[in-house]
Amino acid sequence: MSGAAALRHPPVRPDWLARRPETALEPDLPIIDAHHHLRNRPGDVYLRADFLEDAGQGHDIRASVAVECMAHFFPDGEPLLRPVGETHFLREQGAGTQVAAAIVGYADLTAGAAIRPVLEAHVAAGQGRFRGIRQIAAHHPDPAARGSTGTPPPMLLLDPAFRAGFSQLAPLGLSFEAWIYHTQLAELRDLADAFPDTRIVLNHVGGALGIGPYATRGRHVRAAWGAALRELSHCPNLSIKLGGMGMRLFGFGFHEQQDPPGSEQLAEAWRPYVETCVEAFGAERCMFESNFPVDKGSCGYVPLWNAFKRISRGWNPAERANAFHDTAARFYRL
Repeated sequence: MSGAAALRHPPVRPDWLARRPETALEPDLPIIDAHHHLRNRPGDVYLRADFLEDAGQGHDIRASVAVECMAHFFPDGEPLLRPVGETHFLREQGAGTQVAAAIVGYADLTAGAAIRPVLEAHVAAGQGRFRGIRQIAAHHPDPAARGSTGTPPPMLLLDPAFRAGFSQLAPLGLSFEAWIYHTQLAELRDLADAFPDTRIVLNHVGGALGIGPYATRGRHVRAAWGAALRELSHCPNLSIKLGGMGMRLFGFGFHEQQDPPGSEQLAEAWRPYVETCVEAFGAERCMFESNFPVDKGSCGYVPLWNAFKRISRGWNPAERANAFHDTAARFYRL
């Protein structure tokens, strides 16, 4: 793991996670894991076998969406085309299974119209699995507030060059994954309004910061974040992923506890965020995600999904079906 990643994401500690085993609740509830990663980097390995081990502990995981993590690029050749190597890798990892049934890759959309052949190469490499692009835009001027391993420039979503490349997505039937902090949600509203025919999904409940200058301002953050989400919900081309809250940037500090959190503790902490998203967007535009192995630094796979099941117990059957399975199935055409 790189120095930056080590600082921003808690390490995975299997012995620590094993201190609080749980049995999967409602094991017959169909689930699509709408967001996880696969990679093989020095000190940072999480491959298909690792995901299947996590997913095979009792929850009914029907399929998964594998999202880029800037790994396995081609080592040489045209620089814009090198990220297509990650799509090859993810397709090979998922071969013969429903792991990585949908693949989200990386492309530098600031290349403008020149990105079109790169997108076409991703589609070809995915062999029917490629669905969209994520170019991380999470930026904050205060380094203490940064919780993403990406280092994009400020206001990327407003950059004319980026938008010229973004305009190439919809004609190819591709979607966009927006990973930003809550302080940038107005930029996403502007982008979604400018491209109403491009399907966008906001990652990790919209990145409500709880570290650095926001560590003691939880009430203020939740109010600003919730208001911005309600504004975003007016964009019919926008959906949202419910998860990622095991990351350090949310400020829960689960990884600092003597023992890992159980699903009841996770549900109590995450409920206000999940419920705000569902109230704003409706369950038909919400999808649960594990964000593994990143969130594995804070909790186990079984407790994570148990927490989501606890949070959603009072929802009607259609709402639960959407958030756990159907929204992801529609969005990613699974």
